[in-house]
Amino acid sequence: MVPRYARPQMTAIWEPEAKFRIWFEIEAHATDALAEIGVVPKSAAKALWAWWATNPAIDVAAIDAIEAVTKHDVIAFLTWVAEQVGDEARFMHQGMTSSDVLDTCLAVQLARATDILLADMDALLEAIERRAMEHKYTPTIGRSHGIHGEPTTFGLKLAQAYAEFDRCRARLKAARAEIATCAISGAIGTFANIDPRVEAHVAKKLGLALEPVSTQVIPRDRHAMYFATLGVIASSIERLATEIRHLQRTEVLEAEEYFSPGQKGSSAMPHKRNPVLTENLTGLARMVRSAALPAMENVALWHERDISHSSVERFIGPDATITLDFALARLTGVVDKLLVYPERMQKNLDKMGGLVHSQRVLLALTQAGVSREDAYRLVQRNAMKVWESDGALSLLDLLKADEEVTAALSPEEIEEKFNLDYHFKHVDTIFARVFG
Repeated sequence: MVPRYARPQMTAIWEPEAKFRIWFEIEAHATDALAEIGVVPKSAAKALWAWWATNPAIDVAAIDAIEAVTKHDVIAFLTWVAEQVGDEARFMHQGMTSSDVLDTCLAVQLARATDILLADMDALLEAIERRAMEHKYTPTIGRSHGIHGEPTTFGLKLAQAYAEFDRCRARLKAARAEIATCAISGAIGTFANIDPRVEAHVAKKLGLALEPVSTQVIPRDRHAMYFATLGVIASSIERLATEIRHLQRTEVLEAEEYFSPGQKGSSAMPHKRNPVLTENLTGLARMVRSAALPAMENVALWHERDISHSSVERFIGPDATITLDFALARLTGVVDKLLVYPERMQKNLDKMGGLVHSQRVLLALTQAGVSREDAYRLVQRNAMKVWESDGALSLLDLLKADEEVTAALSPEEIEEKFNLDYHFKHVDTIFARVFG
């Protein structure tokens, strides 16, 4: 975790003290259930919660010191708690194994992290929808291969982004359900030394689902799907960030990141206004995606359990969620303050002498009885003259002067094919599909 790209609320989930507090809750709830079914004295559970009610600080340094000797983090934690609680603490962890604590804790942490990410996505969707409505009918050029295609609106560009992030939100919600499972099944996951009712009690208390069958660990296909989902969201962030970066290029300059008073773009060139935020988002997306592959490699553990996944998850759990949280918040800020230049969009639309209307003329010629091959040839030969003149020539003028074209279409019919509004007749339909 790099503090520069971290926000406090998400970071707090992964702090050692927060982890140990979850561990205690797992152990205490399990002891409650064990006491209820008569395996341990009820006084043991009461002693744990009585100590907890004093709101004790978790001495992370002391636990780490014990672990330096035991070389086992869960044992170190249990030893420290026993030192605080006293003799009744010996009934903790009855029939449990370390993975019961570690995996259930990770499920709680990822679920809580996902709740923050879902809220982040709600804020982003709100910002995109507001700007899309603002520019619903703002004409701009659509590009394929980076080359002018046909007209669209800036609102439609943003509507596409909204639909994509709406899908991402649905995937993230499903990923939360996938990851939020509890396993308190003991060594090898057979429940030989712990009753399944204990697992059910802990799961209910922590807001988790039951893992149907665990092999001492929760199956890592769940985690693979979760981190893959974060990677897809990161890719969607990068897609929108890349679009904004392209729109901010000097030759395009249809939109740009907000440039605040006192901001500097370059240490050498005072004129620079660089798309630093969206470039940063592109890099952050790479880091979030980098968690997906090791999460998938974690699926193939040896037999019922090994710990090759453990070191990986100590990195990717905090890093991926903290980074994605920061990236979503940053993208929301970019969209919210994005500077949009409709006049420049119109200027770029008009730059190439009406080439953007070529398809309408092509279709009109075929409707007038010209073969598609001939129609394409007629339009293209005039379009190439405009292209090679860098827009100095007018496609409309050239077509009206082409005898083969005017043999099929009147000048008025040709002119009608250059009506910009024609391209926006279904904007309402698309917006209704996206925004409801």
